[in-house]
Parts: sequence; structure tokens; C-alpha cells
Amino acid sequence: MDIRAILMGLAFAMMWSSAFTSARFIVADASPLMALSVRYLISGLLGVGIALWLGQTWRLTPAQWRATIIFGVLQNAVYLGLNFVAMQTVEASLAAIIASTMPLLVGLAVWVFFGERLRPLGIAGLIAGVIGVSLIMGARLSAGVDLFGVGLCAVGVLALTAATLLVRGATSGGNFLMVVGLQMLCGCVALTIATLLFETPRLNPSWPLLIAFTYTCIVPGLLATVVWFWLVNRVGATRAATFHFLNPFFGVAVAAVLLSEPLGGRDIIGVVIIAGGILAVQLSRQKSGS
Repeated sequence: MDIRAILMGLAFAMMWSSAFTSARFIVADASPLMALSVRYLISGLLGVGIALWLGQTWRLTPAQWRATIIFGVLQNAVYLGLNFVAMQTVEASLAAIIASTMPLLVGLAVWVFFGERLRPLGIAGLIAGVIGVSLIMGARLSAGVDLFGVGLCAVGVLALTAATLLVRGATSGGNFLMVVGLQMLCGCVALTIATLLFETPRLNPSWPLLIAFTYTCIVPGLLATVVWFWLVNRVGATRAATFHFLNPFFGVAVAAVLLSEPLGGRDIIGVVIIAGGILAVQLSRQKSGS
């Protein structure tokens, strides 16, 4: 892996992790489902517009359309929708830690359900992930964390895991930026329906809301996705996924700096263990696929 790929991987991990902190700013002044649907409308139109400018087409293959709809609903609507709702009461650092367990869940699922060989290093990584999450949750439960919000985050990461497994290899065939833009528009449609059914729209215009919303649309919403696809094309999906081990670090660090969220000793130990577990699982899958 060359230095350019490493730098892009670091940038992706930072952008992905920062989305939880920006979401906390957004839901403080706007209803979560409405705000997220508008975010996907803007990001989706930007993605499709740039894709058309680059000469890409929305004449996708059947597999790409399937991936677009599945990922748009499960990741953009269910995963992020539940996280946005949860972050009205759950700290951004905790939401980021729960979401960062996705590579562990994917590794467990492909081992149990798809018969993919998992080396002892990977099994040790899964065990480490469970231990790390248990440490953090034990500390947060004693501090009075909102269990309903935690439950929403947990269901969200399961939806993200399912989306990742269902669309494996289905996004090949070019037009990747068009696929990304259409995925976001699918998420917008699903979230708009959810807003009409379950939410009373709320909006309190403020500078923190404007800055966080703009940042979320452009950086985690669009730029991080483009960087991810570039990284996958450059080094492959398994090696690119190794950078997910940095998400717990960056997630809690950004929340601590910008939101002044407290960070205890058990949290730090848990984050280190989870990150090590993610890295072990990804390295194990990388070796198995070599």
C-alpha cells in the first residue's frame, strides 16, 4: 500500500468518524429524519450532477440497481436514520463506537453464514471486539445512558452490516459516482416517507446548524464516499476496510474536542481493544483472501 493510499485511508476514516459529531449539532436544532432527508436530497443531486458532468449514465446494470436500492434504504435510511434519532439522547462518541463494530459484525457473518474461513487471528479479533464493547457499555450503563437510543444505534449497525453483505460485488461495472448519488436519493425518498409518518418537523435556524449541515452534506455525505471508492479501486476492498480500525479513535476524539464529551479510562481501554479487534479481523480476512 503506497503513501497516497495510506493518506486517503486516513482521510476517509476521519471524515466517516466526524459525521457523528456533526449529527449531534444538527439534531439539536432540527428534527432528525427531516434534516437527514434534506441532506440526502442535496448530496444525491450533487452526486448525480457531477456524475453526469463526468459522462456517467444512470443506465445501470440490474445488479447495480439492486445495490442502489438496498444500500440506499438500509444504509442511508435505516442505519443513519436510526442513528440521527438516537443522537438526540446518545453521545456522538458512543454512537460512533457502536457503528464502528460493523467490520466485526461483517467478519462474524461471513464466517457463520457464508462459510468464509476465519483464521485464529480473526477469531481473536472478534473476541476482543466483544470485550471492548462490553467494557464501554458497562461504563456507560453505570453513568445512566439512554438504553432506547443505544438500541436504535444497535439496530442501525445491523442494518449497515446487512447492506454491506447483500451488495458485495454488486457495485462493479462503472458509474460509481452515479450509483452513490442515486443511493442517496433512494435514502431521501425512504426518509421523507418516515418523516411524514413518524415525525413532527422542527427547525431552529442557527449558525451551528448551518455549518454542521453543510459539512455533513459535502464531507461525510459525498467526499468520504468518493474517497472510499477510490481507495477500494486502488488497494481492494479488504485492504481498504483495514482503515475502519481507526474509526473508534477518531469518533471519540472528535466528539471530545468539539462537543466536550467526557472520556473515561474504561472508554479509552475499550476503544483500543475494539480497534485492535477490527484490525485483527481485517488482517485475517486479507490473508485468507491472498
